[in-house]
Amino acid sequence: MAYTAGIWVFGQILDRYATDGYGPTVSTIDAIEAAGSTGRLSGVDLNYPWSSPDITDHDVQGALDKHGLHARTITPVIYGRSFARGSFTHPDAKVRAEAVDLAHESVEVAKRLGADYVKFWPGQDGYDYPFQVDYAQLRRWSLEGIGSVAAAHPDVRFGIEYKLKEPRTRLFWSTAAASLLAIEDMRVDNVGLVIDFGHSLFAKENPAEALTLAHARGRLVDVELCDNYREWDDDLTVGALHVIETLEFLHTVEQLGWDAPLKLDLFPYREDPVVAVRDSLDAIDLLRERARRLPVEELAEARASHDALAAQRIVRRALFG
Repeated sequence: MAYTAGIWVFGQILDRYATDGYGPTVSTIDAIEAAGSTGRLSGVDLNYPWSSPDITDHDVQGALDKHGLHARTITPVIYGRSFARGSFTHPDAKVRAEAVDLAHESVEVAKRLGADYVKFWPGQDGYDYPFQVDYAQLRRWSLEGIGSVAAAHPDVRFGIEYKLKEPRTRLFWSTAAASLLAIEDMRVDNVGLVIDFGHSLFAKENPAEALTLAHARGRLVDVELCDNYREWDDDLTVGALHVIETLEFLHTVEQLGWDAPLKLDLFPYREDPVVAVRDSLDAIDLLRERARRLPVEELAEARASHDALAAQRIVRRALFG
């Protein structure tokens, strides 16, 4: 199985305390160089626009080619300062139109770079206080914005990465179930979900269950891995905390016949990003090998009777021998 990573893994990481960042500014090209230096990735999820207007699509393609990397995804930056009050749900129709225009532009970039799909992370589309928004209107604008872009490009696939909160205290695209329901209401065939293991934990979901939910509806677009304490989107290295849930997640990926690359979504604030990527991929490789040790028929028998302890014994044997 191939692996990809978000280009942000190798960029400058900030938070509300270290507002000058935990490292120097990193250009799109430099981040691609760092991704290539891992020696383990087949592609990257690229944020658009590029870090500087001086960087062209040709420059990005050249950097990717240099390291044998593929543009897995183009992700329009619809969550920055200009969209602080929302992108597709901004109260100003002019700003909503700007979000749609950026989405269309990102589609053209994706086509030029041969990306597999365009990803939306509408991190500013939500609210912060009770009574702040008209929920029905927020829903209409969300569906109209993304739905219009998807309808205009029926040959392009789109993925929405849901998240419970941050940067808004409540996001519209919050959970797998709520997001799948909204996508069905959009009435387009080319929009699905990106299941991020950490976002699913954060939403108090079972990530493996969320995976099967999206897959059963033909809406699974991409799979991302990381880890967190369930209280925040910490984006720690894979398997740092939830080893058994990660094992079940990877087992489910295998059982679903998923053969697209697995993606890393990490924020190594104080760690070397190249080392963090390599460590995460080592953990995934190890857990995938342990998942293959699971006796499928014996596990199916335990599941058929909902025998929790038998299932746990099977898992312990696969993990620890």
